Amino acid sequence: MPFEKGNKLAKGRPKGSLNRTTEQAKLSISRIANYGLENFKEDLDRIRAENPIEAAKLSIRLLEFIVPKKASMEVKAQIDQRIQQITVNITDGDTSKHDEDISEPS
Repeated sequence: MPFEKGNKLAKGRPKGSLNRTTEQAKLSISRIANYGLENFKEDLDRIRAENPIEAAKLSIRLLEFIVPKKASMEVKAQIDQRIQQITVNITDGDTSKHDEDISEPS
């Protein structure tokens, strides 16, 4: 008997639920991951004893899963202003002469 639209008796598998095969696969993977995590410290210590540089690289790569990376940002801006006036002051280094020139006549 095919499923008919609007059937109120049999609703089927709820939305988002996993079938048995997927559930079993996820359970198996999580068991393997747990086993790896239980022995991780010893494995890292063994790698560190044999090759400290590789152990450091591995630790840094694992930090990416714990500490979030900073997102790069690109900022673009456009300035639409005109230069209205440019003033150039040339001095000869003797400020006493210029003080007299700058003052207003009395």
